Amino acid sequence: MTPSPPSETLIVTYVFAVTVAVTVVVYLLRGFGVLTFLPGAVLWVLILLSIATGLVYGVQKTRRY
Repeated sequence: MTPSPPSETLIVTYVFAVTVAVTVVVYLLRGFGVLTFLPGAVLWVLILLSIATGLVYGVQKTRRY
């Protein structure tokens, strides 16, 4: 029986998962030509946001309480 993770870690996990999911969906839709009106800067912002939330998630996951 493992203890439940702290709520702060759980929130960061959800934010990371949603950010990665939105980035992948936008990337695929832009590649298929559905979202051609979206500038490349929006995609770069999403990718950098995914990396940043991934780093925060990694730090939170390894933090000892």
